[in-house]
Amino acid sequence: MKELLRTTDPTVIPYAKVLLASEDIEAFELDVHMSALEGSIGILPRRLMVRERDHFRASALIRDFGIPVES
Repeated sequence: MKELLRTTDPTVIPYAKVLLASEDIEAFELDVHMSALEGSIGILPRRLMVRERDHFRASALIRDFGIPVES
């Protein structure tokens, strides 16, 4: 698995997952339950991971829709 993006914006991950699913790219969200530790104030970023073989295509797809990705 390779990190595709990291964000504290609660709307970005679901949006990216829908875009990826439309192209049959599996994505896995990490750090989902960290909000319990931080008190739900949104300072800890969530990460979206994809398979290494899908990373290039996934990066291009979400970049085309205006979502910034990790290099």
